Amino acid sequence: MLARFKDRYHKDIINQLQKEFSYTNSHQMPKLSKVVINMSVGDVVSDSKAINAAIEELTAISGQKPYTTYAKKSIAGFKLREGMKLGCKVTLRREKMYEFLERLVIVALPRVKDFKGLSFKSFDGRGNITFGLKEQIVFPEINYDKVDKTRGMDITIVTTAKTDAEAKSLLNGFDLPFYN
Repeated sequence: MLARFKDRYHKDIINQLQKEFSYTNSHQMPKLSKVVINMSVGDVVSDSKAINAAIEELTAISGQKPYTTYAKKSIAGFKLREGMKLGCKVTLRREKMYEFLERLVIVALPRVKDFKGLSFKSFDGRGNITFGLKEQIVFPEINYDKVDKTRGMDITIVTTAKTDAEAKSLLNGFDLPFYN
């Protein structure tokens, strides 16, 4: 089954971008490349089993198993040792990327408390946007009764756009809310 956001991209957003930026070639069109979700677990130093709960939750949210990230060097002040598990990360592409983006825009972002929209300052200058969510419980896949601790996550949406204006126009087509 084709994701609704992918279908919307091919039917509506391409035409909108063609009119707005007057592209001469179909390969110039910006498109979504990947979505990266990163969840860092800060309390893993005191509780080594906390990483397992984070992996389960990120698996439920993304629909694919994340890989574990490790500490690159030891930091004595934080009681951190080299090679210690620190968090988990997942990269979504193709159908899963569009399905996740659809759930993010339609279900998760409206459930965020005091959410005004995404800032235009979150773009990196190359057409990619990174923003954070403070709680994983905004996703309906997470059972609130089984959550031991609220954990935040960073979400990066990578596009093939050359400028931030092109990327913002592309993401506006997917109804991502911006406030400035």
